[in-house]
Amino acid sequence: MEAPLYSHLQPDPWTPPACWVGPRHLAGDDGRPYDAVVDALAGLGWTSLTIVRGRHEPDEAEKDRQVLRSTVLHISPDGLRWAQWCLADEPFHLGELPIAWQISARDQANSHACWSAYFTRDVPGEAVADFLLALDAHDQPTVPLAGAEDVLDAVAAQGWLRDIDQPQAAAMDPTGASHISLGEVPPLIQDGDPRVLVTEADEVGPAGWQAWSEPVLGAPYLWVASFAAGVPHDLVAAFAASLSSTAPVLRRVLPEATQERLLRAPAT
Repeated sequence: MEAPLYSHLQPDPWTPPACWVGPRHLAGDDGRPYDAVVDALAGLGWTSLTIVRGRHEPDEAEKDRQVLRSTVLHISPDGLRWAQWCLADEPFHLGELPIAWQISARDQANSHACWSAYFTRDVPGEAVADFLLALDAHDQPTVPLAGAEDVLDAVAAQGWLRDIDQPQAAAMDPTGASHISLGEVPPLIQDGDPRVLVTEADEVGPAGWQAWSEPVLGAPYLWVASFAAGVPHDLVAAFAASLSSTAPVLRRVLPEATQERLLRAPAT
């Protein structure tokens, strides 16, 4: 018997009508954390690798064997960048939310990952897709083409406000619900910088970009994104520009935590 993969993501028999909503950073992933990103990869020529997982109990009839099919890895044609779907593989957590996607890059086809970026569920699929499009277009995905200021300029252009205490390192949307900040990278974030491996407990390691949405202060996060210190600033800027975009997005499923804060218009 083949069990449905991502059964927790299956749509309800009754599909709600689509509507245009904003702001994007509070709109969630439409209940499509996998499909929204794969749709973007489909036109890039990346290779998909599928593994088959199964479970067979002793004395169990073959027809009752449970098989899960999971597309877990998408690799660029040059082998320098890849995106791994993590929810199928017991991911670790950021902000107590499970990682949905881990995106990585390296400078040579036979080397290890030089950096990784992580996105939990409910990060708007448009922002993850735009990050991947920028990564795919980057000739040298481990070499920065811009400075940290470009990230803050990207969100400031959409009306986000620089942090009063850290104007060169942090910004938030006008309602204070979503943030982006350059600072210490959380544990387990993979980076090719060897300083990460030798940082003492009382030392601050290399700084990377972190973004998150906390619609209600002290309540659970809606989503979290984390970028290792080695992620080029121009790629983070592409994500930030998409995340903060004022253009409405099409949604059928809205996050419960932000339904009352979203502007909506019927999709006709």
